[in-house]
Amino acid sequence: MAAAQASRTGTSDGTGIPRLEGAPLLGSLADLKSDALGTYERARHRHGDVVRIAAGPPGLRTELHCVFSAEGAQQVLASQAANFRKDNALYQEVREALGNGLLTSQDEDYLRQRRLVQPLFTKRRVDGYADAVATETASTLAGWEAAPDGVVDVSDEMMTLALRAVARILFGTDVDATADVVDRCFPVITAYVMRRGYSPVNVPRDWPTPGNRRAAAAMDELYAVCDGIIAERRRGAGAGEGVGEDLLSLLAAATSTDDGEFDATELREQVLIFLLAGHETTATSLAFSLHLLARHPEFQSRARAEITAVLGDRTPGAADLDRLPYLTQVLKEAMRLYPAAPVLGRRSVAAAEVDGHTIPAGADVIVAPWVTHRHPAYWPDPERFDPDRFTPEAEAGRPRYAWLPFGGGPRACIGQHFSMLESVIALAMLLRAYEFEAVDTEISVVAGITLRTTSPVRCRIRRLGA
Repeated sequence: MAAAQASRTGTSDGTGIPRLEGAPLLGSLADLKSDALGTYERARHRHGDVVRIAAGPPGLRTELHCVFSAEGAQQVLASQAANFRKDNALYQEVREALGNGLLTSQDEDYLRQRRLVQPLFTKRRVDGYADAVATETASTLAGWEAAPDGVVDVSDEMMTLALRAVARILFGTDVDATADVVDRCFPVITAYVMRRGYSPVNVPRDWPTPGNRRAAAAMDELYAVCDGIIAERRRGAGAGEGVGEDLLSLLAAATSTDDGEFDATELREQVLIFLLAGHETTATSLAFSLHLLARHPEFQSRARAEITAVLGDRTPGAADLDRLPYLTQVLKEAMRLYPAAPVLGRRSVAAAEVDGHTIPAGADVIVAPWVTHRHPAYWPDPERFDPDRFTPEAEAGRPRYAWLPFGGGPRACIGQHFSMLESVIALAMLLRAYEFEAVDTEISVVAGITLRTTSPVRCRIRRLGA
C-alpha cells in the first residue's frame, strides 16, 4: 500500500487523546482516501491505542476517535455496546442501498430480526449447508481443469465460489438467475455506498447524476430478482407445497408469537444483507488463505497432509471441522492478516471511558481489526504468517478481542459458524486436488464495506496425482 504522508507531531484535546496531524485545510482526508488502513496503522504506531484523526474542510470536518487495543475494542463492541451505535454516515448509506437488515438495524428492529433469524443459524441447521458448499467447490475444481497456463486469480475464483454457495443456500435451485445479477450489481452499489459514506457533502440520491443513475439501476435490478423469487416462494407456500429447505423459504416461514413474521420488503432486506455479508467475507478469507499457503509451501504441505489423513478421497462434511485443526489454524491466521471486516464504525451516545480515555458524546468511533490484528502487544512479529499462533494454548494466552474478524459483543456476526464451515470445507477440497504456487507475492487491498483487493491474486496451480 502506498505510504500516505502525515506529520509526526500530534495534538491532544481536553480528554488527553492525541491527534494525528494532517494537512492544514483537509486534515487527513487525502490520507484516508488513498490508504485508510495504512493511516490507522501509523496513528497507532505514533500515538498509541486511542487516537483522533480529523478529516475534511473546516465546517464539514469529521473527527474519528480510533480505538486499537483489544481492551478498547471489547469496551466499544461488548461491555459498553449500548453506548456505541451504528449511527454513522456509512451505515446510513448501507441502509439506503440494501435496507434495514441484520447488519444495519438497531434497537427493537434488530432484536426482533435476530429472534426470527437465530433458529436458522443454529449449528445443526448450518451444518446442513455443507453439501451445498461441497457442490460449488467441486464445480470450481471442474472449471480449473481448463485453466489457461495453469494460472488462476484466486480472488476472483473464490468470490464466484462463495457467491454461488450462498446463493444456492439462500435460493436452492435458483443459483444462476441470482448469482449473475449479484455479481454484476453489487460492485456498483458498494462503490456508490463507500463514495457517499466518506464524502463530506453528497448530492441528493434522486438527482439524475450519472453515479446516482448507475446505482439506482443496479439496485432496481437486484431488488427485482430477489422480489421475484420471494413472491414465487410465497405462492408455493400458499398453494400447499410446504416449506422448502433453502434459507429463503425458511426465512419466509419464520414466525413467532411475539415477533410475527417478515413482510416481503423485510425478507428482501435480509436476503440482500446475507448475500453481501455471506459471500464477500468468506471469499476474502478463502482467497488469502490460498495466497498465503502458496507463498509458504511448508505450511501448505502440512495442511495437505492433515487433509489427506482425515478425508482420504471422500467429500468433507460438517463433522470434519473438528478433525482438521491445523487447516482451521491456517484459516484463522489468514483472517488475522486479512480480516474481511477491517474497520468497524460506531457513534457514541454519551461520553464514555475507553482504554483510559474519554470518548465524547456524539463521536464517530473506529475499531480497526486490521490494526488490532497487527498489534505487537498481542502478536510478536505481526506481519509474519504463522498458523501456530492459533493452537489452543496460544489462543488461551491472548485477550479475547485481540482477534475479532467477526466483530464481537451483541452485534457479533450471526453467520460466523457458517463462514468457518464453508471455508474449511472449500479449502480442504481445493488443497487436496491442487498444489498452489504464488505468482503475485505482493497484494494491494483497500477497506470498503469489506476488505477488497485492488490487484490480482494469481496462483499457479498443479493438479495433484496427474
